Order: sequence, then C-alpha cells, then structure tokens
Amino acid sequence: MTADVELRQAMARCGLVAILRGVRPDEVEALAEVLVETGFSMIEVPLNSPDPFDSIGRLARRFGTDALIGAGTVLSAADVARVEDAGGRLVISPNVDASVIAATAQAGLISLPGYFTPSEAFAALQAGATGLKLFPAEAASPAVLKAHRAVLPKTVPIFVVGGVTPGTQSQWSGIADGFGLGSALYRPGMTPDDVRSTAQAFIHHRLS
Repeated sequence: MTADVELRQAMARCGLVAILRGVRPDEVEALAEVLVETGFSMIEVPLNSPDPFDSIGRLARRFGTDALIGAGTVLSAADVARVEDAGGRLVISPNVDASVIAATAQAGLISLPGYFTPSEAFAALQAGATGLKLFPAEAASPAVLKAHRAVLPKTVPIFVVGGVTPGTQSQWSGIADGFGLGSALYRPGMTPDDVRSTAQAFIHHRLS
C-alpha cells in the first residue's frame, strides 16, 4: 500500500490527528486506547516529548493495525530513520525541509510538512510530501486556505493545525481535509478520562 493510499484510508475513517505533545511512554498506551475507541485513526507523538521513540514503538506495536502512528516535530533525516525503526508511519514536521521530506518518501512513510505560503507548499510537494499541514492555522484563516486551494493540486490533502478547538472546526468545513489537534485535545497531566471527554467533543463537532 502506498503512503498516499494509507493516508487517505485513515482520513476516510477520521480526519483528525491526535497530537500528544509531552506524553510519557508509561502513559501513552492508555491514552491512545481511549483515542482509538473514540474513533481517532491517526496519533502523533512530537519528538520534543519525553522518550518519544519509546512511545511511538509502544503505540505501533499495540495499535499499528488500528491507527496510523508516527512522530511530530521531525526536523532531520536521521529522525525519519528512527521513526521508521520504531514502527511509525507518519512523519510530521512544523516546516518545509526538503531533506526530511525526501527521506520520508524514500522510506515509504507518510510525509506531512508544515507550510504557510504557496511557495512553501509547492516546494514541499516537489520534494515528495504526501500531504500538507497549514501551520500555524491561528495566524491564517479559512479565506487564506481557500486561496491556497485555488492554486494547489486538488488531490493534495491539507490539514489545519494550530489553535483548533471543537468550536472552530466548523469554520474550516469544506476547505480543510483534516485537523491536527494539540493542547485543546491533550495536555501533559491529563488522564485517559480527560482525553475521552475532549476527544468526544472533537468527534461530535466533526460529525455535526
């Protein structure tokens, strides 16, 4: 299965990426279990979390058939290799780094780099990105993304990341293909029950 098909299949189930920034390996499985039960099909552990590759490995082994597991804040090709070794399938970056994107594509993994301008978007696609994430979305607007979509290839999936809450999802309806959910979904110290509540709120607004 190609990275593009793999991403689209996960998005067809649920176009929400859970960003577990700051999560610890000893708690990550319980949190992910709640997310998968709620309906999430993509989970990201940012690399500036404690022992992130341990967390990614745990998630890939336990939930790899139920959800796309991967890393966020990936800033080097060396980290792409470590994500692959841990069993991750998603490589998500805050920026457009051609070497990271190319290494991800060469490994057959899903590349979702962060972009903010059309120039960055086209550079990312040229390097082999599977999709794009508009970041930080709170500094843009649905009108900005609509203008980007007028010139970008129609088939490119675009996720909106940064400042997204259950109440703001609807503003991007029909423009964004998916969302990356950070502190409004999970913050360090939250329990699985806490995450179940926030996850259900996002799922409810996605379906309403």
